[in-house]
Amino acid sequence: MQNQKSFTVEKALKLLERYCSYQERCHKEVETKLYEMNVALEAREYILLHLLEHNFLNEERFAKSFARGKFRIKKWGKQRIVRELKFRNISSYNINTALKEIDPTEYIDTLNELALKRLHMISEANSFKKRKKLADYLLYRGWENDLVYAKTTELIP
Repeated sequence: MQNQKSFTVEKALKLLERYCSYQERCHKEVETKLYEMNVALEAREYILLHLLEHNFLNEERFAKSFARGKFRIKKWGKQRIVRELKFRNISSYNINTALKEIDPTEYIDTLNELALKRLHMISEANSFKKRKKLADYLLYRGWENDLVYAKTTELIP
């Protein structure tokens, strides 16, 4: 039998306040953390309510921060961002709000930069295979089909 550590409500509350202060968190991450800490169900609800009331936990703020970060740092497209936010049980309203954080011109510029950078790394002679490799890469990163195929045909005639 495992010797699992259990926390008092006050101790768990302080730990989770620090956890949420460190970086934006979604409800799912906090619930997972509470489960891992072996906190009783009634206490979990109390702690979640406290975090929401004191603005440690805010889904809209999390979604906006997540979308901005994944776009600017990891260069993800909107489809990948939406998929990851849905995985974290974020509402459609908050997902749409988060996507508005991405500037449309910056979005297209990033796609161009990413496509050109990847194109120089592909050493395929056959233009069809080269176009497919580039398209697969951009689609995997979550860029929209129409943008990807327009970009690949523009770069590889």
